Amino acid sequence: MTSNAIQQRLTACGIPCDAALAERLATYMRLLAEWNQVMDLTAVTEEDETLDRHFADSLAALTVPRLIPQTGALADVGTGAGFPGLPLAMACPELRVTLIDAQRKRLDFLQAVVEATGTRNVTLLHLRAEDAGHDAALRQRFDRVAARAVAPLNVLSEYLLPLTKMGGMALCWKGPALGDELDAGRRAARILGGEALEPIPVNLPGRDWGHVLLPIRKIGPTAKAYPRKAGTPSKKPLGTAE
Repeated sequence: MTSNAIQQRLTACGIPCDAALAERLATYMRLLAEWNQVMDLTAVTEEDETLDRHFADSLAALTVPRLIPQTGALADVGTGAGFPGLPLAMACPELRVTLIDAQRKRLDFLQAVVEATGTRNVTLLHLRAEDAGHDAALRQRFDRVAARAVAPLNVLSEYLLPLTKMGGMALCWKGPALGDELDAGRRAARILGGEALEPIPVNLPGRDWGHVLLPIRKIGPTAKAYPRKAGTPSKKPLGTAE
């Protein structure tokens, strides 16, 4: 897909996109298609859907006032093929973005994209979310901690809130299943020092996917016991009804 087509589509979605950003996103999209032929990065292969489902969906957060800061630090947990963190890093060059994933091969792909696009405000970390949350250099250090298509909301809260600084926010990209996850997610957030806010619809012209952003404000410290050891948050999720 050409950079012009990318710029036109993002602009139609209300997402700010200049020619330089569109060119970097075009390179990212091309590398995603190439690497996806030899490793499992995305099940979406059609160009228009890839642009909307991955790139526009990630960048739509920029259309919500004060949701994504232009400066400060953002972590993307379980980043996979780099969404939402890497497009946000490209769009916000003064924002320090840390991409965290447990699979080295995904980080190899992201390193290739970072180098090809000259994106300098990105750090790649090979860590499980549970281990990242206990790293003193990362714990409660980020203004925003994001995740997309990673886990149910109550599990996600345990991954994200230990990394979120006081007054910051965890940002959860969710689909229609959020309705079934919301009550347990709110309870889990409270246990972890967070307050789940109202879901924000992510509407893209011509798409009816039911995507939303769920912000969780960090209003209190996360107890040292959290996150629990690797695998426990998903096996014994917080906030489930007794």
